[in-house]
Amino acid sequence: MTFLGRRFPRLPPRLRSAQYLTRCIRTQAQQQGGPDGYSSSGPERFNRPPGFNTPPFAMATPRQLTDYLNQYVVGQESAKKTLSVAVYNHHQRLQIYTAFRDAQRDAFMHGPEEDFHSGVSTAQIRPTRKPLLARPHPPPPAQLFDKSNVLIIGPTGTGKTLLLRSLARAIDVPFSVSDATTFTQAGYVGDDVDACISRLLAAANGDPVRASWGIVYLDEIDKLARKTGTDGSRDVGGEGVQQSLLRMMEGTTVTVQVKGDGGGKSLGCKSDAVVHVDTTNILFVMSGAFVGLEKLVRARQEASRGSIGFSSKTYFTPAKALDRAVEPADLVKYGFIPEFISRLPSIATLSALTASDLRRILTEVKHSLVSQYTAQFANTGIELKFTSAAVDEICSQAIARGTGARGLRAILENVLLDAMHDLPGSDMRHALVTDATIRGESPVQCWAKSDNSIVAFWETWAAAERKYRESKEERERQKNEPQEE
Repeated sequence: MTFLGRRFPRLPPRLRSAQYLTRCIRTQAQQQGGPDGYSSSGPERFNRPPGFNTPPFAMATPRQLTDYLNQYVVGQESAKKTLSVAVYNHHQRLQIYTAFRDAQRDAFMHGPEEDFHSGVSTAQIRPTRKPLLARPHPPPPAQLFDKSNVLIIGPTGTGKTLLLRSLARAIDVPFSVSDATTFTQAGYVGDDVDACISRLLAAANGDPVRASWGIVYLDEIDKLARKTGTDGSRDVGGEGVQQSLLRMMEGTTVTVQVKGDGGGKSLGCKSDAVVHVDTTNILFVMSGAFVGLEKLVRARQEASRGSIGFSSKTYFTPAKALDRAVEPADLVKYGFIPEFISRLPSIATLSALTASDLRRILTEVKHSLVSQYTAQFANTGIELKFTSAAVDEICSQAIARGTGARGLRAILENVLLDAMHDLPGSDMRHALVTDATIRGESPVQCWAKSDNSIVAFWETWAAAERKYRESKEERERQKNEPQEE
């Protein structure tokens, strides 16, 4: 007998049942993959809404995840490796738990497997169901993986949120983002810590099992540091919230009230249903700027090495103080309880962006700012160009502001405000932004639609680029002259 391209031995009619064919289909799906090319033993077994696309990196290796992040985030190699390894291990742990759960379910539903190929079967006379203890359960996995929650430390504008948002597009698990500044203790004005699980359940389309495999990202976690003021007010958003997060990070069952269309109807429940989500396998990723932490790290290093020679106060720079140097004791001094820090074994630090990093963010990465504004003007029929000197000037002003990559968009919005207001609907078809425009010395140069204007536009841009190359070569020559002497 042939079924679905596979040859099976001829069996007695009683064994040619729907149950046997169903098991054959399940086995073939696990060996060859489901309709989307992936094994049906993973999260794809859940019923998903129409149009739900499986991301291409559901089983990517850590190196592949790092290469994917390189397309969107500049630098921060240590943080990329830490997050890639954490997500990969998260997938590996889910595979083991999923296989063990499916084996338990099959053993409970079907009982002992009959020997279908022997041609002999029992009479199957069962007036009552088998007792649960009589059904054999598969042994647990030989080794279970414990999760390693991640803490990301870095100044503002270095790509902490962008790293997680880019990674969320490449993984096949629910992902939620929450701001820790809104969390307070239960009973006070603000959000309870259970709100992050509610958002994760919404990202899982109301499926509590799928939500229990997700990733929760908590931003601005440094705002939960214990307050040391003496004004006598109660700290409802600091240590108390840390205590509430402890049980959730360790693993507990969170009760979520599903209201309206928040997922209850998709599960076949009433509109106001109560859903229980297990947080044992949820990966928690937290990030914050931790302003002032570098002072604690520098003080500890100076106390341990002394204050003479290379261990003096002037040896460590602010950009390098946090590079692989943060220890749990520093975070405890910052205001976190030891129990909270011990549940964040993986710590990744991000360094401040340099001028070359900001230039790559402007021009090279996917969805770069220059390409975004160029496409925005192109939608209105206007060709926008930036000179190389203008890009350098934007990077210099962003570094002076101290806001990292966020300062780039603020500068461009301020410079291009008049052009975005006046050019749409006009007869102008070409716009050029120079370094003088960035400094506010001249407006954006514009040309109307004509053959002569196209030539003038490109000649002006080429002349600015030629002047930029000459000045750059001159600076390089002056820089190398003392070395030659």
